[in-house]
Amino acid sequence: MKQNGETLNMLKSFEPLGIPSIDCVVYHKGNCVFRYQSGYSDEVRRKPVDGTERYNIYSCSKVITCTAVMQLVEKDVIRLDDAVYEYLPEFRDMKKTVDGRIEAVKNTMTVRHLLTMTAGLTYNTGSENLQRGKQETGGRMPTREAMKYLALDPLVFEPGSSWQYSLCHDVLAAVVEVASGKRFGLYVKENIFDRTGMKHSTFLLPEDELPQIAAQYRFDAQSGKYNPCGPKIQSFELGSEYESGGAGCISSTDDYIAFLENLRSGERLLRRDTITQMICPGIGKAPEKAYHQMSRPQYSYGLGVRCPKPGSSALDWGWGGAAGAYLAIIPPLEITFFYAQHVLSSPVQQIRKNLTEAVIRDII
Repeated sequence: MKQNGETLNMLKSFEPLGIPSIDCVVYHKGNCVFRYQSGYSDEVRRKPVDGTERYNIYSCSKVITCTAVMQLVEKDVIRLDDAVYEYLPEFRDMKKTVDGRIEAVKNTMTVRHLLTMTAGLTYNTGSENLQRGKQETGGRMPTREAMKYLALDPLVFEPGSSWQYSLCHDVLAAVVEVASGKRFGLYVKENIFDRTGMKHSTFLLPEDELPQIAAQYRFDAQSGKYNPCGPKIQSFELGSEYESGGAGCISSTDDYIAFLENLRSGERLLRRDTITQMICPGIGKAPEKAYHQMSRPQYSYGLGVRCPKPGSSALDWGWGGAAGAYLAIIPPLEITFFYAQHVLSSPVQQIRKNLTEAVIRDII
């Protein structure tokens, strides 16, 4: 890979924007061919980034959760078209909002709907029902129990009829708990983290390990300031025992690239045919139109990940996180890369997507 190419130039262009820390790693054909680190991992700028940092990777957690679900699909413990209520009975008689009215849902919500984010759920973590759940569980909100409160919130459309970025992957975490008979985080540890040597990844971080988290900031666009917001996950951690399948993983750059490399190679975690199924478009025309409100037109959405739209120029699949983490796997070129930073509402949230093309050009 070109060590002074477009990827390096792009990463350096992020620095004048004030990004406090950056860590980016690229693998090609199973080998690390590029690594760039800059900035500091603590608020007082005393500790340069060195790769030992742990990050709240937010929505990059979704790919881990989908992997857990698909492992159970491979074992025929879960089937994609199973009704969600078979695992979580509270989702049997769902309601939806229609022009301000509450009506009964006609379509049965399935596991496939959750994976494709076409279930009709929202990302309203502050709903009255979830807030009541926090109170009634004494602030614990265990993942499985939290679903009893989430299911009380009406859907915003019939399952399967549109696409909405939402808490679908959090529901999937609860499905994994029921289907596997293990707490979600424990299942992931035993079947994903331990298999790939991810020793610094978890969905519930002990308080005494919080100092290992890289300094986290929230960018204020009006003032241009990066305001420290503490090491804990913001907004998506509903309780002290809540393991958010959609945004709750804490990981390191080295851990996460090991996870991605295992997915790319089809070793240890999922069969190649399963991965192929995940990265094929899984939504219809109406959901895809809704998805394109937040995605580039050359992509569609598969089973939990963005994926190339047939006939487009796109080659990669992956996702990104609220604090800036971004992943891409490019199967035909045997490329994997992971970009880590720790800034919510980051000024590079949109332009980080251009890293994919820069990496490709530097390698080919």
